[in-house]
Amino acid sequence: MRKTLILAGLAGALAAPAVARADDTPTTTDRQNGAQECRFERGTTAATREAFGVKYGTNKNKRNAFGKCVSAKARDEAQERSDAQAGAPRACRDERGTTDATRAAFALKYGTNHNGKNAFGKCVSAKAKELEAEADDQDRQDATARKSAAKQCAKKHGTGARKRKAFAKCVSSAAKTIEDEGGRS
Repeated sequence: MRKTLILAGLAGALAAPAVARADDTPTTTDRQNGAQECRFERGTTAATREAFGVKYGTNKNKRNAFGKCVSAKARDEAQERSDAQAGAPRACRDERGTTDATRAAFALKYGTNHNGKNAFGKCVSAKAKELEAEADDQDRQDATARKSAAKQCAKKHGTGARKRKAFAKCVSSAAKTIEDEGGRS
């Protein structure tokens, strides 16, 4: 009997992480958003495309960079969605407050049915979208910094197979500097 309980508990403990990770699985929308982010980051200039290939490409000619980028960005989008959904209820509880006045104002602001009873759900949905948008804005700023760095480094080092290592180091360093100056640490 005791062994059965232990095995049942162990099976439940092993199943829990799989269930918890189900929210982090990229959806079709995550993959589409990831592809859009990758197209933006890849850019249209030779320098930005070279930097993109160096960052994401894993084979000799770096031709698999776009697919690798989409996979990474889709996982990132899924994680951002999961984090936003996890953080939204707390933000709504904080905004709702504990006094009757703050709860009434909360229901008035978010509630859409006749008695405002759906306010918390509406708030959670709105906050999750807001948190996801903030994460997407940060991703776009990072990609913009990397593209800017690629253009600067192309002027300084050039691009191409013989200059790829110096170019890649320059882009990585310059992108980090640009991100730090933009208020990111």
